[in-house]
Amino acid sequence: MEENKENKVVAKRNMKQWAKMKGENSWTMFKVISEFVDGFDTLNNIGPCISIFGSARTKPGTFYYELAVKMALRLTQEGYGVTTGGGPGIMEAGNKGAKMGGGPSVGLNIDLPFEQSHNPYIDFDKNLNYRYFFVRKVMFVKYAQAFVVMPGGFGTMDELFEVLTLIQTKKITAVPVILVGKSFWTGMKDWIVKVMLEQENNISEGDLDLLPITDDPDEVMKIINDFYSDGKGSELKPNYEL
Repeated sequence: MEENKENKVVAKRNMKQWAKMKGENSWTMFKVISEFVDGFDTLNNIGPCISIFGSARTKPGTFYYELAVKMALRLTQEGYGVTTGGGPGIMEAGNKGAKMGGGPSVGLNIDLPFEQSHNPYIDFDKNLNYRYFFVRKVMFVKYAQAFVVMPGGFGTMDELFEVLTLIQTKKITAVPVILVGKSFWTGMKDWIVKVMLEQENNISEGDLDLLPITDDPDEVMKIINDFYSDGKGSELKPNYEL
């Protein structure tokens, strides 16, 4: 009996705390809306961009950092802007290449307790800061005409598979998703084929077409240009209407 009384007291206290949280969450919606409004107002006016994903821990001078610089430079030479997560590593390299090419250099920065601070290669008027990951992801996806995914950690994997899921389920327009880094991505794709497809039958064979792998900036550009010139792709515009 005493234990039941104690449990009821704890439950009542928790309900009071929960009621307070619900009130706080209602006010949070205004913060969320303001982030959406700022993002839409800025990104609607930039033009077609390519989103580049990759690790914040990749150092300047390393193979993938310099490859990301070349990749972004090549994209801007074709008339695209470059959007990154705004931080160091691959993100910095992408913005650096865009800046070198004179194209739009967009940074969607996220407030994190470590690692993240905006890099110096983002255009001043295109540096957006986010508190909420889900708002940031909407901006990444809505305005990307293709996704270039370079080696990274859990965050990169999260972004990659969310984009693939949205395309697979037709929640967004189908756009190219290109894995850059053969030595990094080939083992993962082999596992997807052997386990997810052949062993467990959890995906369709056609889903593998969503995952080309290359190390060549020119091949990346060819995949994107072919997609938008051979009738498979739609015109260059935001991927979906909210």
